[in-house]
Amino acid sequence: MTTLPDPARFAHVTDWVFDLDNTLYPHHSNLFSQIDVKMTAYVGELLALPREEARKLQKELYREYGTTLNGLMTRHGIDPDDFLEKVHDIDYSWLVPDPVLGTAIRQLPGRKFIFTNGDRRHAERTARQLGILDHFDDIFDIVAAGLNPKPARQTYEKFAELHAVTGHNAVMFEDLARNLAVPKSLGMTTVLVVPRNFEPTFSEIWERDPAQEDDVDYVTDDLAEFLTGIVSSE
Repeated sequence: MTTLPDPARFAHVTDWVFDLDNTLYPHHSNLFSQIDVKMTAYVGELLALPREEARKLQKELYREYGTTLNGLMTRHGIDPDDFLEKVHDIDYSWLVPDPVLGTAIRQLPGRKFIFTNGDRRHAERTARQLGILDHFDDIFDIVAAGLNPKPARQTYEKFAELHAVTGHNAVMFEDLARNLAVPKSLGMTTVLVVPRNFEPTFSEIWERDPAQEDDVDYVTDDLAEFLTGIVSSE
């Protein structure tokens, strides 16, 4: 599935920006499913709802507000710290260390960032388990974003201003095409990371984001292979 990168298209890049969940680790690891279950349980306990109703509401909040957290804060005024602590109380051993990915990230020229709608502690635990934490310059999490999640434009602008990132010199890796629209408009090169062996038609890749086809420059189902294709030509 990987669209092999043209190294020349990345020769100018000085800032490498990575989403976390289902991007830096593969979708098939299923780590995020643990978080998803925790979020459903949180909604159910908060509002005294049976599981199926809680899950339906959780997904409704996600679609309407960008994240379940943002929806719960807006509608129910929850404590974000309590939510983030509880939903990220998961087993990180589900992730397999990825030395090939680590080597590729380390060899990328310039700065590397994690930009996530999760919190810093979750990002650190995830990246540490993968064996790649030390290769990043910083983590921009939901707290740094003022609890305003991607794909809000002001969140990307806040990240870019904080780290002096110029769009044309940056590339963004994401598993959701809708989260690449703003980076593309800022001049970034964009890479959509899809599940392994995901081979639908072109249009089906964005079946959840039908308006974002033009926001994606590359598609890959193997981030390590994609990055290795860039650095191996250096």
